[in-house]
Amino acid sequence: MAEMTIRRFGVFSVAKVQGLLMFVFGLIIGVIYGLFFMLFGAAMSAMAPRGEGQLAGGVSSVVIGLILMIAIPIFYGVLGFIFGAIGALVYNVAAGVVGGVQFDIEGVTEPYAPPPPPEQWRANPV
Repeated sequence: MAEMTIRRFGVFSVAKVQGLLMFVFGLIIGVIYGLFFMLFGAAMSAMAPRGEGQLAGGVSSVVIGLILMIAIPIFYGVLGFIFGAIGALVYNVAAGVVGGVQFDIEGVTEPYAPPPPPEQWRANPV
């Protein structure tokens, strides 16, 4: 069992990973919100009295739903990147004061063995 300590995180590395994770999460949320907004807007425009307002309400809800599907993942990704970098900076400062997070790793490690020597090449194997 080996004990290891994480003393420092790469700020840009953590920010990239956090930004990507939040982008994916935002993509899921954006699609759900966008579809909900489109369906709700279409249902509301179907209940409205006949006229130009009905068509405008339906089209605007679809457009806003599509904007949500695009804007939410970008917004989540950018904020994830920013707050991932801030979180890594805060951890690095705190780890400098208290020494970092310790954890144990248990696993099987093969002892190092040098590779076997190469065999002599023969043009006509016997």
